[in-house]
Amino acid sequence: MNFPYISEIRRLLDLIEEKEADAMEQAVSILTKAILDKRSVYVFGASHAGILTQELFYRAGGLVVINPIFGSEVMVDTSPITHTSRMERLPGYGTLLAQKAPIREGDVLIAHSVSGRNPVTIEVAMEAKKQKATVICITNLNYSKTVSSRHPSGKNLYEVSDIVIDNHGEKGDACIAIDGISQKVSPTSTVIGATILNSIVAATTQSLVDSGLKNPPVFYSANVDGGDELNRKIFEEYKDSIHYSY
Repeated sequence: MNFPYISEIRRLLDLIEEKEADAMEQAVSILTKAILDKRSVYVFGASHAGILTQELFYRAGGLVVINPIFGSEVMVDTSPITHTSRMERLPGYGTLLAQKAPIREGDVLIAHSVSGRNPVTIEVAMEAKKQKATVICITNLNYSKTVSSRHPSGKNLYEVSDIVIDNHGEKGDACIAIDGISQKVSPTSTVIGATILNSIVAATTQSLVDSGLKNPPVFYSANVDGGDELNRKIFEEYKDSIHYSY
């Protein structure tokens, strides 16, 4: 049996490695400085875009200083799920979410939105910039540039971000054509976005070590003997950059 989705993901990863290396290297530089300066890193996405928030947060092998911004109204456990679509389009909601987070100058926000058009993520990014944080976004530039913003400013996410990383997906995200129907299936943004961000995490950690940091803020597995103790030491060292309960 042929699995064209795997081939398409492989093609996109090769393309991203070629086309987005500069932007990813900029992200590594920004994150390295923020962590060395004991600043905080935040991550946000709405609905399925928020899966990347969960991917980065509180995970063995992940960065301890990554703080999630969760909006209960735009998470996929919301019922009815159609409520998330209404809320991510509601002007003002993203501003309120961002204002709950203690974002400061020198912090970093990673924002994920495939279309980049809905107010909630745009407003989280705008509020972060208002607080003089650096905004790194993952979006689909080709897609975003062909759709109008739903935010009163008329801007899409890439237009309010400092560093833009393109996921190079298709408009609408799904990528596999099926004989007999017009709608494609199998979105690429989660797989590609997770790969981009985990690549950045790895490169940032190496950059921190190369900068002389002997114990970078990386979570140890709590299921390995001694992991809890090591995590507590890291948490204590970086407690001013962490805004969630450990």
